[in-house]
Amino acid sequence: MGPHPAVAAIRLAVRRVLHDILLELNSTTTGTIGTTSTIGITSSVGQASARFSDQVPAQSTDHPPHERPAPPLVLVACSGGADSMALASALAFEAPKLGIRAGGVTVDHGLQPGSDLRAAEVGLRLRELGLDPVESIAVSVGREGGPEAAARDARYAALDGAAARHGAAAILLGHTRDDQAETVLLGLARGSGIRSLSGMAAVSGADGRYRRPFLQLDRQTARKACMAQSLPVWDDPHNADPAYTRSRLRHEGLPALEKALGKGVVEALARTAQLSRDDADALDAWASQAEASVRDATGLLECAKLYALPPAVRRRILRRAAIEAGAPAGSLFARHIEEVDRLITGWRGQGAINLPGKVVAQRQGGRLVIRQG
Repeated sequence: MGPHPAVAAIRLAVRRVLHDILLELNSTTTGTIGTTSTIGITSSVGQASARFSDQVPAQSTDHPPHERPAPPLVLVACSGGADSMALASALAFEAPKLGIRAGGVTVDHGLQPGSDLRAAEVGLRLRELGLDPVESIAVSVGREGGPEAAARDARYAALDGAAARHGAAAILLGHTRDDQAETVLLGLARGSGIRSLSGMAAVSGADGRYRRPFLQLDRQTARKACMAQSLPVWDDPHNADPAYTRSRLRHEGLPALEKALGKGVVEALARTAQLSRDDADALDAWASQAEASVRDATGLLECAKLYALPPAVRRRILRRAAIEAGAPAGSLFARHIEEVDRLITGWRGQGAINLPGKVVAQRQGGRLVIRQG
């Protein structure tokens, strides 16, 4: 008798991601394997794992075994909730079969009484699953961008540090299809562009560090997998606190949409995210190619040439220029870029535009100057 269907689903999702990581590592070290793959043939996984763990050709005797590269390490970010505990269990099960070391990281945000004790308990559970290394990191959460954004920034900074310390090839995150749907709706409510509507990428971060195996699985599948394996989980009270926008959306907004529109809203929003991401990637590539053609010999943006571009391409160039000048990407919204865009499309001698991060945009002699104020 095989595993519970939910357990089988989470393991397959993780296996696919680990397979891709192995192939990408082999591509980097040997130059013989592509960077994208599917899980179609089990033997290919074993071959990839074998090639990585045995970089030295069989006929070579120049390098003793102790000098061969260590197996790659993949970490899982785990809060102790159902999604990340299911992910940790799947990683612990699948990684050894592929010759991959599996470890875990839990972040203590210090936002609730006893959070340090919970973090220690999560670390213990990860070790019981067989993960090694396991690290618990306490962070200080600031206030910039609001409590949710500040906590997220502190968490990712901690995860980046853990990856660097342990030399991890990747960090797995437990975001599900439900999280993706919520992200799309939040972007829609902000009036953001298509990039925001594209939600979370399956692969993101520096060098593709962050992987999200569960974006095609719903939250209930992860919870059922934990129940089937008798894994204890912790439900963060912040996830049910109406003070947080995402919590209100999760417990009030999405249920209301499903009541009004019928089941399938979450799946439809997740599909929207993928379609939006494809379009956004294409427009980003276009903007990257066009940017050099709209700068003068000194590197300043020429307003006449910017005006000739399609608005979606032009605004991407403006956003990138603002970020390069020091505007925080997370605080730079569509309304900011629209104001800068009016310096090009609606020029009437208006003054400088103040942007987040003390960045100023102004038009001077037919050029657009974006710099620190």
